Amino acid sequence: MPLPPEEPPKGAPEWVVTYGDMMSLLLCFFILLASMSEIRNKEQFQMILEALRRQFGYERSKTSVIPGSVRPLNTTMKLAILAATGRARRLDTMNGGDRIRAPVGDFARVQSIRRTGDRTLGGRIRFEEASAQIDSDNFQRLEEIARFLQGKPQKIEIRGHTSSRPLPADSPFKDHWQLAYERCIQTKEVLVRLGINPKRLVLTVVADNEPIEKGEDPLKLQENSRVEIHLLNELADLGDTKP
Repeated sequence: MPLPPEEPPKGAPEWVVTYGDMMSLLLCFFILLASMSEIRNKEQFQMILEALRRQFGYERSKTSVIPGSVRPLNTTMKLAILAATGRARRLDTMNGGDRIRAPVGDFARVQSIRRTGDRTLGGRIRFEEASAQIDSDNFQRLEEIARFLQGKPQKIEIRGHTSSRPLPADSPFKDHWQLAYERCIQTKEVLVRLGINPKRLVLTVVADNEPIEKGEDPLKLQENSRVEIHLLNELADLGDTKP
């Protein structure tokens, strides 16, 4: 006598349950994206971000407190650059962009101590080794640089350098730091006279710590006595004033 066929197990197969859970999560995810895209209030948007961070354990994660070179996959700097880029494209960077600052959370773990990221070298001028005087050639070079920088909304870094050779005994400068600072000041004043808004300018002094040449040729070492002018990837807060 043949055996009766086995009845299939009751209920749906296990893979159907897993597939259904996955589709439900995806649906919730896309609903969340659609909902957040409609938020116009910055305070509400920031409250949602902070709630998500607390819910997913950001404050308890080891990578948020370990010192050194450990970095999370999505760093605060990268997110800030993306946000700034989006705002700039929305209102046209060349015509001022969007100067609204991105909201800052209550649990910031990263503090910027030096500007990094992409930058455009606006130009370089060279000085006599122990001098901060801008000669006629440097003035003409600054005129060219100023024409390149005008009409842009980004900040401008004036970065002062010196050679590592000792200053003359009769030098009016106490050390290389003071000499590099004076070179920045002289460059800033010329750029302002040429029409650059002073609110865009940032002075940075590195003295002899970033040499171009490290050999012994005195002619090549003169390349280290310079000021570099960089167009930063950061919008200046110009307010309502005109340059």
